[in-house]
Amino acid sequence: MEIPVVSKKRCEALDITEQLQEACHRWGGTGALLVYCPHTTAGVAINEHADPDVMRDVTDTLSRMVPHGGPYSHSEGNSDAHIKSVLAGNQVMVPMREGRLVLGRWQGVFFLEFDGPRHRTLWLNFLRGE
Repeated sequence: MEIPVVSKKRCEALDITEQLQEACHRWGGTGALLVYCPHTTAGVAINEHADPDVMRDVTDTLSRMVPHGGPYSHSEGNSDAHIKSVLAGNQVMVPMREGRLVLGRWQGVFFLEFDGPRHRTLWLNFLRGE
């Protein structure tokens, strides 16, 4: 299964928890959900979604750590996005129970855009379990 994600900024964290919950509900099983980002300038992460300032701090800190301007060898002008993607990672696995994600009280799943704005696709794989 695939889900679309549309970013509006060059660097931002988009809460995709509800989209994933809907996909899990349709699947209806127990096991785990693998969320995979097939893009080299974006990523996915699990973190706090109760306070939007947390993920803003994450993206702001990554931007300070790996600035857009370089100096970099890659000539397309998005080397920072590739590096941030490596730091963030391109997949998360979340337990599911009876068609619902099993997340901690404050946790959410985020798509991390580092080279936007863009239209992206995330791949979902449902793993059946006990």
